[in-house]
Amino acid sequence: MYLKAQLSWNVLIPPENLDHEGLMLQRSIILGLLEEFANKKATKDHGYFIAVTTLVSIGKGKVRQESGNVLFPVVFSCITFKPFKGEVLQGVVDRVLKQGVFLKCGPIGKVFLSEHKLPDYHYVPGENPVFLNDKHSKIEKSSVVRFMVLGTRWAETDREFEMVGTLEGDFLGPI
Repeated sequence: MYLKAQLSWNVLIPPENLDHEGLMLQRSIILGLLEEFANKKATKDHGYFIAVTTLVSIGKGKVRQESGNVLFPVVFSCITFKPFKGEVLQGVVDRVLKQGVFLKCGPIGKVFLSEHKLPDYHYVPGENPVFLNDKHSKIEKSSVVRFMVLGTRWAETDREFEMVGTLEGDFLGPI
């Protein structure tokens, strides 16, 4: 689900990027915020950081004695993406294994649909393995699949969410 959040972060600006003109300083702070935003990727509480929408305020800078860098408190609004249990999403099949299917869904690269949660589908091995049902609907690499989220887990080391999904429900499956 896409969420709107207002966050308060500290942005560190090196002395060579400081300028006495207000616009150049504001530009350096915004670029520093965007760089930190892109590097952070995601958090457990807010999900994946998608875009900064508004810069609410820039606080008074504090000089760091040891480095000369200036620390600015910045308040901004942003859009995030966080998956929730029971939510219906779409993903693209990345890998097909006998045990199930791995999908990619937006910024989430690890979505697993177990063979036990693919009702009426059976595994067909081969050079390009697929899951096939009686109505000749197939789940293969690069196909788009609508699924329901059964659960999520935050992986701190990779700073990303892992999801388990199902096709048990109405209007779920390959599109």
